[in-house]
Amino acid sequence: MAILRRIAGLVFVTLASLAPASAQEYPSRQVRMIVPFGAGGPADVYARAIAQHLTDQFKQPFIIENRPGAGSIIGTDAVAKSPPDGYTLLVMSNTHTTNESLVASKPFSLMRDFVPVAPLNYSDLIMVVHPAVPAKDLKEFIELAKKDPGKLNYASSGTGTPYHMAGELFKAMSGTDIQHVPHKASGEARNAVMGGHVQMMFDAITTMSQNVAAGQVKALGTTGTKRSELTPNVPTIAEAGVPGYEATIWLGVMAPAGTPQPIVERLNAEINKIIARVDVKEAWAKQGAVPMAMSPAEFDKYLRADIEKWAKVVSSANIKPN
Repeated sequence: MAILRRIAGLVFVTLASLAPASAQEYPSRQVRMIVPFGAGGPADVYARAIAQHLTDQFKQPFIIENRPGAGSIIGTDAVAKSPPDGYTLLVMSNTHTTNESLVASKPFSLMRDFVPVAPLNYSDLIMVVHPAVPAKDLKEFIELAKKDPGKLNYASSGTGTPYHMAGELFKAMSGTDIQHVPHKASGEARNAVMGGHVQMMFDAITTMSQNVAAGQVKALGTTGTKRSELTPNVPTIAEAGVPGYEATIWLGVMAPAGTPQPIVERLNAEINKIIARVDVKEAWAKQGAVPMAMSPAEFDKYLRADIEKWAKVVSSANIKPN
């Protein structure tokens, strides 16, 4: 028995001594960052920026692989089934924390099958309508929606996404009945609104503000607690007619459960270095995004709190997946 204990102790010491070394050698080959959303959306845009910086820092390629579908579930499940070796990472958002209570039939559980690495940033959303919608401001839009319940539609990039939840929260707080039209990706939803096939959507201000400036859509409100510097003439939804309304989109990185902690810690440290850079902060500020720096433990706590927050919203607003 003593011999077995001695052998077990030697194995433990050996493995413990190898872990830091493996983290120092990591990465020794290409790393995939799977974005479970379509190309062109905020998750894709910021993931590519982070991937380029990580490539420069680690001297190994960090490549982006878009796997949209089912409100992020398809791409996320692919990461959950990947080896926990640090060579497959998930770029995630509050879609994932919402889906924990909204979608019961997922093939994974976020906090069981993944480990938090680091958050990236957050930004406000903007509510836009097609120019043909006969409402010049938010109050007129609400009046229009109440006049014809169920006849207006709003687009999103899928069930559980921040765009979907922002729409459901708006319906609940404004007392309106607007039909949800989910799409496979945010680009498809955006095109549906600009093409006049769907009347309204909530979109990341980092992406949609340029379409507002071009006159392709009409902005009725932003979702933060104060007006965005990107659209200073657009009121917040709270000040325009729905007091207390607030919604944002945030992004982060996770890895499959079982990924060695030294690798997680190293990725966290490098990502935090990137988002602390002056040039990155300035570039993101121009796009309406604010960096979020946390340790893996802090991000874990943040994720659990966000899951609980959206579970209450889903329950109180009786939100159902499409």
